[in-house]
Amino acid sequence: MGSDTRQSPVTRRGPIIIARHGRPELDRNKGPRIGWQAYVDWWSAYERGGLEAGQNPPAELQALVRDADILYTSGRLRARQTMQAAVPGREATADDLFNEAPLPPPRIGPARFLPKTWNVIARIAWLAGHALGEDETVGQSWGRASRAAGVLHDASARGKVFLAAHGWFNRMIRKELRRLGWTCKYNGGDQYWSWRVYEYSRQDTDRMRIGE
Repeated sequence: MGSDTRQSPVTRRGPIIIARHGRPELDRNKGPRIGWQAYVDWWSAYERGGLEAGQNPPAELQALVRDADILYTSGRLRARQTMQAAVPGREATADDLFNEAPLPPPRIGPARFLPKTWNVIARIAWLAGHALGEDETVGQSWGRASRAAGVLHDASARGKVFLAAHGWFNRMIRKELRRLGWTCKYNGGDQYWSWRVYEYSRQDTDRMRIGE
């Protein structure tokens, strides 16, 4: 006998909440002005560092994610600490899949800037195809963002998902979630401790064949 061809709704997917980490301990707005090689070291220290002490997550974010069923963070300390502060006492899966996209500075001789300026210069250069050493390329980061969105999409079948990660890569995931049928229902911007809420827009059209 063949499969029953009647259609049945798939399990309803929970929302996905994606937050940017809190304010880092290493301040990109502070001097001294540095050259591109020193910025490489600065960025490496930033990636290893955690959050500035004395911060509290927004109460609205805490209320939103306290009952999340699945918790993810990037592999970076600042993201893990953000999760611990937002959902204290809970275990989260830390995965480098959600790490920030790289910021390789171009080699522009003796020029010296604040780290915040290097951040902008390096991002523009990276988007134009620049990389240093083993840095991930733009194309490779987009591939990683696609995989990250897939992980969140699959997890949503088990309930509400919360990810604590990073500003630029979160936006890349956003585009990939749209491809999978997700709609941003709340956009809190890109500041520290900001978040976005996504809901699956194909809840009423996704169907599966009974018996398949």
